[in-house]
Formats: sequence, structure tokens, C-alpha cells
Amino acid sequence: MDMQNLPENPYILLTPGPLSTSRTVKAVMLRDWCTWDIDYNRIVEEIRNTLTRLATSETGYTTVLMQGSGTFSVEACLTTAVPEQGKLLVLANGAYGRRITRIAARQGIACVTHDSGDLDPPDLPRLAHTLETDTDITHVAVVHCETTTGFLNPIEEIGKIVRQSGRIFIVDAMSSFGGIPMDIADLGIDYLVSSANKCIQGVPGFGFVIARKSIFSQTCGRARSLSLDLYDQWKTMENGKGKWRYTSPTHVVRAFAKALEELEKEGGVTLRFKRYLANNRFLISGMKEMGFTPLVDIRYQSPIITAFLSPSHPDYNFEVFYTRLKERGFVIYPGKVTRTDTFRIGNIGDIHRPDMERLIEAVRSSIYWR
Repeated sequence: MDMQNLPENPYILLTPGPLSTSRTVKAVMLRDWCTWDIDYNRIVEEIRNTLTRLATSETGYTTVLMQGSGTFSVEACLTTAVPEQGKLLVLANGAYGRRITRIAARQGIACVTHDSGDLDPPDLPRLAHTLETDTDITHVAVVHCETTTGFLNPIEEIGKIVRQSGRIFIVDAMSSFGGIPMDIADLGIDYLVSSANKCIQGVPGFGFVIARKSIFSQTCGRARSLSLDLYDQWKTMENGKGKWRYTSPTHVVRAFAKALEELEKEGGVTLRFKRYLANNRFLISGMKEMGFTPLVDIRYQSPIITAFLSPSHPDYNFEVFYTRLKERGFVIYPGKVTRTDTFRIGNIGDIHRPDMERLIEAVRSSIYWR
């Protein structure tokens, strides 16, 4: 395929997904695929098997793909995993943890939320006490990397408490899986949810759930939705060897398969993590030199996305700053913290050290309010 005919992107996406993808990932979407073709179904099966291997070296897990954004997969997981008489405990410290609570409320799932604010980790002693005293709780959910701020939650410590209490552990690893090394069996995770357009560096269109089979196999008939019935989706893929219940995002699936190949060529999750971490630390260092202050304490800062306090100068305006950076080839994110004025810069995707160096120079030349 002639890569020279692919148009150049006008800017780099410094976001937690969608993100900047390689030209080769984009190129494979130029071919059309049939959802029922055996060659396409083999690609789906290989993706499922590869994702399971990336998640853990232990047996006993399986992967199911689900159409839609990552939130679709979170909702599919929650509304299939939690039974009618079950109760969910959500550990929230950002917009995406709170979204889990909103999903539970909308779907009629009994739910209690421990909200630690935007800048603090979950209260682990409180978690242990609640699980000891509230015997109705059956499931615990947390967001690994809270992209509201870039906060990285301590899922290892949380997992130990949940496992000791005998509850089921659900982790939204939307913007961390594939970019931060983890073994979900060691972490005691029963359901992990992520998306195609995050650290694997694919494009938007589907998410996936990696589930412990011994628990997931008990969820037949629980789903509160037809299209988001995770168990039925899995059963169709298992029996049909890669077939989906309804129309699948064929181009996105093929791009994701290519992205998985490129992850392996890079050296796997460990080396991708090192690149992301180097990007992130270079970004923070360069921004601090220009007077920008990170929102999150470095102890909790993920290597995925960083929130910075907005300048207090009266002439600062995010839209103007955003536009000036976009003109220089970079797109950043507005803040999502309710009580603090921030903006966010991601550093995942097909982004490397020269890109980060150019970004710092672009930020420097975009500062107009001093």
C-alpha cells in the first residue's frame, strides 16, 4: 500500500483518546471487510486471544469485544455483571468514576459511592470497613487512570482488600491498559474494561472486557439491555469463532489488529510504558520551567495525561491558548475538574521525544498573556 498517498494530519492529538495513530494503522482501513467472512473472523479471534495474553499469563480469562465507545463497554460490563439483587460500591475521584455511579443509577443498580474528591486516592480503611459492615455489596468498581486529572489509582492495594472480602472487582482501565504493565490475575481483577483508541493506539469504534471465566459464565440472562448484553456477545463470539451479534466496526477492528502488531514490534507493554513515561516526565519538566503547575501530586501522576493549573493572569483564555497551539500543530484538552480551572495534555499515541520537544517550543511561543 502506497503510504505516500495518505494525507498528513494537520496536528498531533495530545489527548487520552482518540489519539494520534501511525500511518500504517490508518492505511489498513482503506480496505473493506465482510463481517461474516472467515478471514475477518480469524482476525477477531486473534485480537481476543492477544488481549487476553496481554492481560495475564494465567488461564481462566476471556475477552469479549463490544461496539461503541469505551463507556458502552463499561455499561455493558456493569449491567451484565451485577445481578438484580447485587449492590455496587464505586470508588470515585473524578468524572469517569462518577460516570459509573450515573450508569448504576440509570440502570437501577443498587449503588454506594466513596467519592474522595479529585486530588486524593480512595480511602482504603474506609473501603475495608464498608465491605466488612455492608454485606449486601457484591461488586467494587474503580477507574485505574482517572483521565479527569491523570490520577493513577492504587489498584493493587484496592484489589487486595476486595479479594480478601470475597467481592468481585471491576476495573475501568480505559486509558491505562496496554500502556502500563499489569497482570490482572495477580491484581485480583475479575473484569477489566478498555477501548480500542487508547494505549493500544487503534481508532475509536469498539471497547472490550477481559473477564474471569468462572465468574463471567454465571451472568447468562442478567443483562438489562439487549444490545449491551455482554454475555450474549461473548457467547456468539465463542460459538461463531469471531462473529459478532450485530454489525461490527470492520475497519476499526482491522486497524486494531495492526495496532497490536505494532505494539509487539515496539517491545510490548513494558517498552511502550517507558516511552509514555519518558514523554510525560519531559512534558512536566518543560511545562514547569515555563511556570505551569501540575494539578496532581507526582506520587499519583499517571504517565498518560497531565492536568495543569490554568494561569491566573487576567488575560489568559483557554480558547485562545488552544487555538494558538492548534495553529502550531498540537491539540490539547480542556480541564474537567469542577472546582479548579485546568487544562490537560496527553502524551500517549504515536508520539515520540521529538514531538514532545516541538510541543514545548510550541507552548513557549503560544504564551501571550505575560
